[in-house]
Amino acid sequence: MRGPGPTAGQLERLLTVAARVPDHGKLAPWRFVVVDPDQRASFNDMLEAAYRAEVPEPNPAEVEKLRSFGGEAPCLVVVLSRVIELNAIPVYEQQLSAGGAATMLCAAASAMGFVAGWITGWASRSPTVIASLGQAGDRIAGFVFIGTAAVPLDDRPRPDLDTVVRHWDG
Repeated sequence: MRGPGPTAGQLERLLTVAARVPDHGKLAPWRFVVVDPDQRASFNDMLEAAYRAEVPEPNPAEVEKLRSFGGEAPCLVVVLSRVIELNAIPVYEQQLSAGGAATMLCAAASAMGFVAGWITGWASRSPTVIASLGQAGDRIAGFVFIGTAAVPLDDRPRPDLDTVVRHWDG
């Protein structure tokens, strides 16, 4: 991805759309953390330090990748899943809502003419990274990168609908 990314006004609209997902109980079981461009170097430093602290024998290629992770697109939004325990709303519904928020963020970016990539990986499971972005109990649903396509995009293989769709016949 390359620039341009969304302007501040466009990002606000994207996040507004993302926040309009199904949310049984009106719990807002997700949060958005925008990593602004002037914070990317610090974000990458945090990722590298967390990786080195958590991985006994750091892979040099992974370390190098983490040094540029935050700068892979003009815009980076981290979507957190924030489940509210001991609530009448089942945990899985709250987690689905967080996934829906990330999906809507990607769909809204596409509708605005941008491209978006939602990824997880080691950093999404790192207790250190989670603690730096959220609060106790949060999980990272994904890192959403938003920008402009640098090259034409190839779609990855998708399942044939006949293998994943059926009609209920009672």
